[in-house]
Amino acid sequence: MGLTRGLAQMMQQQRGHLYGWVPVCLAIGIGFYFALRVEPSVILLAGTAGAATTSIIIARIVPETVAPVLMAFALTLIGFDLAAWRAHDVGGPVLGWRYYGPIEGRIVAIDRSGSDALRLTLDRVALDRVSPSRMPLRVRISLHGEQTQSITAAPGLRVMTTGHLSPPSGPVEPGGFDFQRHAWFARLGAVGYTRNPVLGVADAAQGHAGLAVFRIRMSASARVQAALPGDVGGFATAITTGDRSAISQMALFDLRASNLAHLLAISGLHMGLLSAVVFGALRLALSLVPWVALRWPTRSIAAAGALLAASGYLALSGGNVATERAFVMVAVALGALMLGRRALSLRSVAIAATLVLTLRPEALMGPGFQMSFAATTGLVAVFGWLRDADLSFGPKWLAPAIATFISSAVAGLFTAPVGAAHFNTIAHYGLIANLLSVPLMGVLVMPAAVAALVLAPLGLDHLALWIMGLGLRWILMVAAFVAEIEGAQGYVKGPGSWTLPLLAMGFLWLLLWQGRLRFAGAALIILGFVQWQGAVRPALLIADTGGIVGMMTPQGRALSKPKGAGFIADNWLENDGDGVDQPAAAARWRAPMHIAGFEVIHLSGKGSVAAFGMCNSGQIVVSSVVLEKDMGACMVFDPQLLRTTGSIALRTVDGALEMQTARQIAGTRLWTGWAKD
Repeated sequence: MGLTRGLAQMMQQQRGHLYGWVPVCLAIGIGFYFALRVEPSVILLAGTAGAATTSIIIARIVPETVAPVLMAFALTLIGFDLAAWRAHDVGGPVLGWRYYGPIEGRIVAIDRSGSDALRLTLDRVALDRVSPSRMPLRVRISLHGEQTQSITAAPGLRVMTTGHLSPPSGPVEPGGFDFQRHAWFARLGAVGYTRNPVLGVADAAQGHAGLAVFRIRMSASARVQAALPGDVGGFATAITTGDRSAISQMALFDLRASNLAHLLAISGLHMGLLSAVVFGALRLALSLVPWVALRWPTRSIAAAGALLAASGYLALSGGNVATERAFVMVAVALGALMLGRRALSLRSVAIAATLVLTLRPEALMGPGFQMSFAATTGLVAVFGWLRDADLSFGPKWLAPAIATFISSAVAGLFTAPVGAAHFNTIAHYGLIANLLSVPLMGVLVMPAAVAALVLAPLGLDHLALWIMGLGLRWILMVAAFVAEIEGAQGYVKGPGSWTLPLLAMGFLWLLLWQGRLRFAGAALIILGFVQWQGAVRPALLIADTGGIVGMMTPQGRALSKPKGAGFIADNWLENDGDGVDQPAAAARWRAPMHIAGFEVIHLSGKGSVAAFGMCNSGQIVVSSVVLEKDMGACMVFDPQLLRTTGSIALRTVDGALEMQTARQIAGTRLWTGWAKD
């Protein structure tokens, strides 16, 4: 009876605080779905849906101490089914082979690749000798060569070229970022490049609402760039229209190294600042009319106007996942204001997270969702605690500066582990850069952006854009200055697969659970960091193409070639927490290389294969071309084998080699395209 009474009292403490667990339970179910190595059957999905329904029904008739547990179980199953439904809903054909030939399609997105090449996403695709049933819904091609840069890539324009396409590639190492999964939810059935001219074959489609907004976005982007050339204009178009194609790689590097890259994404900061500017301006305007101020609910009207402005910003920015997430969060806050409720609370954050996870369950796996909600949850929790504690930090005129400092410090603290886990870097002077830049976004850049939008129909937007450019130029100067400080950017190795879930659950348990048991969350956080610290990187990595090999040495990972397979090489080094570039890592390769008594040999190209004779049982041979001859008794990895396994990691365990493949970790899912053994 004592245990029962204790459980009842513990659950009683949670009353009024349980809604925050709704998105947590959904996220656990979604995480379970993506962690599976085999796609769940229809029978299993039907069973989980039935179990969820049954749990909800039973929860309505059992004691209140038991009902939350049943609801948590039901929500976890619902999250699992939501992820499965979404995965099937977005699915489409994926190209199953390497293709070279004519490519035709309609432009639906324009951006730039990591190598700074213009990149087009096409739908309504037509490929030579590919049946409609196997035709990808979308393909993405990078444009290389001077002749491709002259195209006027108008939204909705139907274009054609001749180029290379291939299926989306798997993880660059077992357990690494899964581009196949990312491409599946983006409906990309093939990716590739062309060095040939891209020709328009039909005028831009008319009458399509989405493409009409796309054309408006690109037109606005061109107008902004005409007024603000260079990186300043590229920065301005990124935060107003979501078009990042005009900002240079050097500016991007500086922004990342100074922890200011978040200012490029149209996220909660931008959406919140724009909504705050519109809300404040409308409320001030309404208050200046005494008859209106005394009779009308000015706060609700201003909130409704800010919501309309945020909706327009969402449409203008292209409505990508990050912006949708920011809009949901702002809409919930503004809706609370219209209803006379507290705008910023953990309940509001939970509602926003629930909506995002329901609409796009796959967002849970991306750094954008994780960093956005980590920062928002941390800020709401800390400022809520400061409000309840009624602490004073000096005179009121210092309040904005102190609030800015606390906001930057809290956001940086709560997002740092997530950013380090995904990007393997830490900006040591990010707090300084943010303190010098973020306030300017609120007091100058975003108000000027709103003014430019209002003045654009009158042709007077150039003055507001000039003012906006002053603020953005300052931010770029701060980014460049901070990035050049010695040691500005640190590197950390990639964590284990359970590290981020442990950190997230510990963090949420501390915030959401009521009572002394909440401090168990600290134990989970400590366990997460201990696991991260103890993570051991693979001794040998083999690319899924056989094009490059990386072996860990006392100096860091040695790469088998100084150029080529650059994307894979960069990811390996980043995951190692190694700040050197590929040529420097290749200088560490000193043949013969050995691991656990085996000599590692990398054969790159047909010439090296032809010159190589027979091998012995003490060798590991990796070839970049298919081996058509018997190599002997050695362990051989060539593209034909690697197509069935994906990338490979070899570790030494008690002096022996232990092999792990990308296929073993990723499993066989809707988005995987492993060749048959």
